Amino acid sequence: MADRTSSSITIGAGRSTIMAVIADFPAYPEWAGQVKAAEVLKTGDGGRASQVRFVLDAGVISDEYVLGYEWDDDAAVSWRVVEAGKMVSGLTGSYRLAEAGGATEVTYDLAVDLKVPMIGMIKRKAEKVIIDTALKGLKRRVEGR
Repeated sequence: MADRTSSSITIGAGRSTIMAVIADFPAYPEWAGQVKAAEVLKTGDGGRASQVRFVLDAGVISDEYVLGYEWDDDAAVSWRVVEAGKMVSGLTGSYRLAEAGGATEVTYDLAVDLKVPMIGMIKRKAEKVIIDTALKGLKRRVEGR
């Protein structure tokens, strides 16, 4: 997998509250700007999604694909492509949640591989837009509850 893009944000809530929002995939179109649809295909032990189909429109990256998820309680979740899309050939990422003095620091890592050639700088910019939009949306969603 190519270079990863990473960013963090502090959210005024506990890890379990934040992870509940992250695990609510059908609600993603309401707060994760580029996600137009998210459908849970399979659930794993503990009732959290293990496979989710996404429809994404992030400008230069617009596609439909399936991600597989691995959960580490309320500390982290990671994902990878299990069904590539027309553009996206690989996508790995994670949310890591760490206690931060009454709040939680959320770190989002993302690496996207595309089937079409794209200049690395443009791809990293698209990854950064996806991450920043998701983190800001997650913060608004959690703190607005």
